[in-house]
Amino acid sequence: MTDLHPFIAGLPKAELHVHHVGSASPRIVAELAARHPDSKVPTDPDALADYFTFTDFAHFIEVYLSVVDLVRTPEDVRLLTFEVARDMARQNIRYAELTITPYSSTRRGIDEKAFMEAIEDARKAAEKELGVILRWCFDIPGEAGLEAAAETARLAVDLRPEGLVSFGLGGPEIGVPRPQFKPYFDAARAAGLHSVPHAGETTGPETVWDAIRELGAERIGHGISSVQDPELLAHLAEHRIALEVCPTSNIATRAVTDLDRHPVKEMVAAGVLVTINSDDPPMFGSDLNNEYAVAARLLDLDERGLAQLAKNAVEASFLDPAGKEKLNAEIDTYTEQWLAR
Repeated sequence: MTDLHPFIAGLPKAELHVHHVGSASPRIVAELAARHPDSKVPTDPDALADYFTFTDFAHFIEVYLSVVDLVRTPEDVRLLTFEVARDMARQNIRYAELTITPYSSTRRGIDEKAFMEAIEDARKAAEKELGVILRWCFDIPGEAGLEAAAETARLAVDLRPEGLVSFGLGGPEIGVPRPQFKPYFDAARAAGLHSVPHAGETTGPETVWDAIRELGAERIGHGISSVQDPELLAHLAEHRIALEVCPTSNIATRAVTDLDRHPVKEMVAAGVLVTINSDDPPMFGSDLNNEYAVAARLLDLDERGLAQLAKNAVEASFLDPAGKEKLNAEIDTYTEQWLAR
């Protein structure tokens, strides 16, 4: 069997579902923990593997929030953002929509304008120095309720940074119904932002329907329970509502019991536009290159199949048409040159 890892490593890619704080490498988390010694997060990068072993989704959220608490100053924000881009550049990720939860930072006392300046400064530096184009999705931390929703919508609409393209909803789904967030998504969409809520990760397909009908979802974060509803799969396929699938994440949070039972194959068979993503890569001991290797095994893909997977992400992205054309051409050129060797 062909080893696809070398091909994947060089393949130009886009990533659509990856979290800002959740992308902090052990090196960066340890550095932030050392800056803030009152935290319970280990300062030894090697100890973080054990710390990032989750018993269930609730435990994952608890650990995730402890890392969020390490980002306390605009300098922390800038460091984190640029270093995430550096890790992306190593994987040949050319374009990424990074999910950021500004409420988590502003409620911890970071000045909102300084926060926006920090992420924008890092974004511009990443594009100039690393060749990585970053765009932002501001998401509501669902567990923090409607106060967080109102604040996130205000920050997105009133202080809208240049790189902001979309509006999302993260955190636990159980006990956090999607319809209550409709007014805030309405406001964001009226301001020209795209709707990309999480849904159907740890709850059933009705949550995905709510995200579509109530929140105007153009893409769905995870959406793995969609396979339980053939009508929903048909709707997603017909309307090209992409699913942001994160296989290793689903195993780490126990949303799926094991990789061989992951429903991605059923999604693809139903004609749904599937993109592959890493979610919170260091926390799950993964990265986007690894997720592509996992997808290749689950979907029985060769090099051309993987190139098409990369192009799915470009299609589902909010990159401008010229940028999409350029990245698709880069994927095609790389693939043809690889196969002609």
